[in-house]
Amino acid sequence: MAELKLVGGYPEYMRESIKLVEKTRPKRVGKLPPQMTMEEREEVLNLCHPDYAPGGKRPISIGQNKGDIAPNEVVDLLEAYPLIEPDEIDLNRVDYDVDILIIGGGLAGTSAALLANDSGIPVDRILLATKLRHGDSNSIMAQGGTQAADRPEDSPVIHYVDTMGGGHFANKPDVVKALVEDAPKVMKWLCDLGAMFDRDENGNFVELSGGGASRKRMHACRDYTGMEELRVLRDEFRNRGIPVLEYYPVVELLTDGDNRVTGAILVNLETDEYKIVRAKAVILATGGFGRLHIRGFPTTNHYGATADGLVLAYRAGAKLRDTDTVQYHPTGAVYPQQIVGLLLITV
Repeated sequence: MAELKLVGGYPEYMRESIKLVEKTRPKRVGKLPPQMTMEEREEVLNLCHPDYAPGGKRPISIGQNKGDIAPNEVVDLLEAYPLIEPDEIDLNRVDYDVDILIIGGGLAGTSAALLANDSGIPVDRILLATKLRHGDSNSIMAQGGTQAADRPEDSPVIHYVDTMGGGHFANKPDVVKALVEDAPKVMKWLCDLGAMFDRDENGNFVELSGGGASRKRMHACRDYTGMEELRVLRDEFRNRGIPVLEYYPVVELLTDGDNRVTGAILVNLETDEYKIVRAKAVILATGGFGRLHIRGFPTTNHYGATADGLVLAYRAGAKLRDTDTVQYHPTGAVYPQQIVGLLLITV
């Protein structure tokens, strides 16, 4: 294989094209390119976008979503055989008996544990289980910021309209309503715990514009917002002494005869030993499936984002929604090829 010669950081064969771009740049300065027609957009999407290329999705053949379309990589998991060996499990031997089991150790799971304790559940009646280290998640990698309508010229109503419009009104309205109404309270909670969001010299939040937002409401901690938010939540979690099992992924939810979840089966990644957890309530906070590399798409998703919660819920009888949708991240193209898969700052 011939050695790739770089000139100024670019392959030599691209120099002529770069010279042409530089030569014609004055004609483009200060001018907006014309918007693409719907036909032109469709042509580019069919050529480049993973969702539009044929063969990437198929109907689910079993379960509550039978007939619904989903990416092949997700369908493979939903239709797969279970990982457990029944002969090695004794459900009469309960290793942990708790009021609430939380599966997942990112921002959602850690917050759920703290709020459960705030609601009166004793620390020793809460258990958080995560398949990696506590905090290993997409949450800790999040850069851009967290949106909350807390300015005088903003409101949760405006935030709601922006969000519904940005989602082409396919969003679940009650979920969006809860998110926008809770957001200012969550920001205050994080600040009270010690999160250091960007502020000006007067101590006011420095808020940025977010995608689809009509008001500035993006609160950031430089470009490591998720890390800062998880820092204070995880510190509070540990200070309270809430029990956590690391490297213990859940491989099956337990149910009673009426399809109510009553606990879970965990497995130790190092010893392959099973643990049985009995719980009055179970919270799934396992994230998405971006790391499945849908259609071979290079991604910055965390290694833990592999659809675990979707499969667990599906096998327990839950019906999934929007199975045909995928969030591809990063949302763009990169060059040179050597940096594919590396996390760059996105706004």
